[in-house]
Amino acid sequence: MSVLSDKWIKKMSKENSMISPFEEKQVRGDSISYGLSSFGYDARVSNEFKIFTNVNSEIVDPKNFKPTNFVTKKSSECIIPPNSFVLSTTVEKFKIPDDVLVICLGKSTYARCGIIVNVTPLEPGWEGYVTLEFSNTTPLPAKIYANEGVAQFIFLKGSEKPSVTYADRNGKYMGQGQEPTLPKVPPAPIEGAKMSYGGMGALDAAMAVGGGALAGISAYAGLKAAGMTAAAGPVGWAIGIGSVLASFL
Repeated sequence: MSVLSDKWIKKMSKENSMISPFEEKQVRGDSISYGLSSFGYDARVSNEFKIFTNVNSEIVDPKNFKPTNFVTKKSSECIIPPNSFVLSTTVEKFKIPDDVLVICLGKSTYARCGIIVNVTPLEPGWEGYVTLEFSNTTPLPAKIYANEGVAQFIFLKGSEKPSVTYADRNGKYMGQGQEPTLPKVPPAPIEGAKMSYGGMGALDAAMAVGGGALAGISAYAGLKAAGMTAAAGPVGWAIGIGSVLASFL
């Protein structure tokens, strides 16, 4: 993989809206810098924040995440409680080419204050506003500023287009909006649904196995009572297994 330069990033953003809105140079002044850099792009954080709270004393479960774990706030700045975290999004919308992988790294200005920015890679074909996670690793409240730089995105070009892109498989975080996206909960199983065993429900399958076992035991007992002890075991097993298989066919 090769790291793509500011020339390529500018061209793709101008011609294909890869980054929108796009700043073609570093914007500094009184704000934490953002915009195009030599081999990346420094994105800004929006003014909507979801602040983690433990008011309800709940367990954080990625498979059963409850929105009540967060308090939503719109402001020009956000205070992260000690040892807590906040979700927000980028001001910019990204549209990743099919042969490019994007890595996000937090800006050193925040890292030096104990504020860590975490984002998983933006996969080929992904499109949307990036949900950002800010962790306050300090024992003190920490502040982040809306509409200022928070993270740098590095663009890596692959040797070829993958056989399946994020868009092709319709990834669950495709097309994220400007509101921070919470963990997606897998669909709950339909109430009353049965697991299938060769077209049978779980209860029916269990009954078939039980019935087969009873048939085998009965055959074994009958043969043994008739004095055919040597044949009782094999025949009992055969009848039992045969009864089970017949139930599934």
